[in-house]
Amino acid sequence: MKKRVLALVLASAMVFSLAACGSKDTGSEQPAEQTTQEAAPVEETEAAAPEEAAEPAGPVELNVTTTFAGEDGNAQNFKSAVEAWCAETGNTVADTSATSDETFKTRVITDFETGSEPDVLFFFNGADANSFIEAGKVVSIDDIRAEYPDYASNMNDDLIVDSLVDGKKYAVPVNGFWEAMFVNTEVLDAAGVSMPGADYTWDMFMADCQKIKDAGYAPIACALGNIPHYWWEFAIFNHTSPATHLNVPDSVDSEQGQAWVAGMEDIKALYEAGYFPDNTLSATDDETFAMFMDGKAAFLIDGSWKVGGIVSACQTDAEDASTLDAEKLAKFDVTYVPGQGDRKATDLIGGLSMGYYITTKAWEDPDKRAAAVSFVSYMTSDEVVPVFAQHTASALKNAPAVDESVFNPLQIKAMAMMSGATSLTGAVQDIFQGDCRVSTFDGMPEIVTGRVSAVDAVAEGLEAYQDAQ
Repeated sequence: MKKRVLALVLASAMVFSLAACGSKDTGSEQPAEQTTQEAAPVEETEAAAPEEAAEPAGPVELNVTTTFAGEDGNAQNFKSAVEAWCAETGNTVADTSATSDETFKTRVITDFETGSEPDVLFFFNGADANSFIEAGKVVSIDDIRAEYPDYASNMNDDLIVDSLVDGKKYAVPVNGFWEAMFVNTEVLDAAGVSMPGADYTWDMFMADCQKIKDAGYAPIACALGNIPHYWWEFAIFNHTSPATHLNVPDSVDSEQGQAWVAGMEDIKALYEAGYFPDNTLSATDDETFAMFMDGKAAFLIDGSWKVGGIVSACQTDAEDASTLDAEKLAKFDVTYVPGQGDRKATDLIGGLSMGYYITTKAWEDPDKRAAAVSFVSYMTSDEVVPVFAQHTASALKNAPAVDESVFNPLQIKAMAMMSGATSLTGAVQDIFQGDCRVSTFDGMPEIVTGRVSAVDAVAEGLEAYQDAQ
């Protein structure tokens, strides 16, 4: 069965999305997209694909874990691709995918520690993967290529992320992510505020927030006591730069350490000015998102996966794109997070933070080795990656052109925003993991209310980071 099988199956059940990482997880759950749209069939091809050299010896069952589940907009894309691969190879897949959050991360790490890891894993390629890479539980791309030379040969190796453990490449990426600022334009109009653009500065933002507050709305939809992660990231980014942002400070007294402190103090200033919801310290992220959708708050920083969440919230049936309320969706837009200092507003947080790993457990099984290589090659082929990535980043050497006619209006607005981005920088919180973040993530309410100083909170986190090294 040729590659056309996959193309036709996916074309018939395609879910166009702006998926992340997400989750890349930047400390965020990734409630994402369910918007299903019809699309023109993917172009058929008779050309041999890299994965066709890696057929398994006989039907096997692969245990596969990914983040393509729940409300992730690529969940249906993944299901359709799995069905196509199974139909072509005769193999089966035991899918234990789950929505990406801290619980999911913990489950994956625990599975590796207890010998219950899957055969193939779609997971983060930053510090979250350190433990199982250090334990030799996954196989590097170079080691796989020693037996299967064409493995991931359609990818630009320069865009495949190196492991923080040994500098080797392990995860074959599919789609990237970005983080930016979503806008309820109905609130802006009511407050007499113009839609922010590429030159949006922190001072302009503060002035707009005051106008919005004076008009009786919450300027910023954020649950500081639940998910402060995006504001934490961009507040720090506004005092560093694309060149220095990923440098974790040696100490709170260093220049970089003081940049982190300044970022926390900016969030405190926003809180003191009353620019967050009144219940920001006790509300959940879902509650503040609902405020944004209901026209009670103007700005929301989140990831590319949130496009799908907004679209779904504009449908009477979240799983049926035909129920979309186009008039409601038209009230939402996406733009750049206000810039400050060396960071321009068009400098975004983003990248290729996740990919497919083949575990050592599968690699050492002669039958599963071939099947695992075939599966990952299939899922990262030139035909499949565009279905998942669409208009976000990918590592393909030959990325196809985007057909805007198959996207909804908010996705098109996102493409326009991304076309003006001047840089994509990874999230430093993906390096600054675990207990290190407690004093500023969980402790954000204490910082903004003044019960703990920003200096002390940052110092505590940095000390925990240094102790863990």
